[in-house]
Amino acid sequence: MTTVLITGANRGLGLEFTRQYAAAGWDVIAACRQPDQANDLIELANRYPCIRLATLNVAEFDQIDTLANKLSDTPIDILINNAGVYGDERGHGFGHLDYDAWTNTLKINSQAPIKLAEAFLANIKLGNKKLIVTISSLMGSMADNTSGGSILYRSSKAAVNAAMKSLAIDLSDLAIGSLILHPGWVRTDMGGPNGLIDVEQSVSGMREVIAGFSLVQSGAFIKYDGSPLPW
Repeated sequence: MTTVLITGANRGLGLEFTRQYAAAGWDVIAACRQPDQANDLIELANRYPCIRLATLNVAEFDQIDTLANKLSDTPIDILINNAGVYGDERGHGFGHLDYDAWTNTLKINSQAPIKLAEAFLANIKLGNKKLIVTISSLMGSMADNTSGGSILYRSSKAAVNAAMKSLAIDLSDLAIGSLILHPGWVRTDMGGPNGLIDVEQSVSGMREVIAGFSLVQSGAFIKYDGSPLPW
């Protein structure tokens, strides 16, 4: 059975990834901070027995290690680093930056995906697909930044892009791929109601990119529709 581990699975893109992969017959390990309170995720798990719920706050690295130990013999074909935060708040732009919030944003958006890759490397080696997917953002592109602002979020996504590009090189001898995806401007709690696409369209597109992945693409920064993005 093909297995995917999804972080931040309780809502938005993570919930839709969980739904689509479960509907396709995959084993899904759906991780979030409080699965016992994630009503939509619980409803999905009741509908699809292939979904396993897991408690995981990616900001707590000991929880990542605990889950990895619990799943030590489980092959994982795809790790989807989806959990993330925006971090920036109105009134806390340049001149009034909240540096504690910045540190937390970097930990969740930039460090946690690498920590997850380290912790679950043995599981990924056991899988067939051998792919680490990180949900980034076009806002992490320095070439595309023409409006400024959102310093916390932009820097955290630029950082994870750089880290995952390096990981693609570091893991190439193991035939483990690293894919960096921009989901588009999606109508979610983070993206807001004015997003251009819904979660179903975004995730369907990203799943097509994932399904068509080959190692020559490892380290690439790609939009949900398959088009390449500038760094």
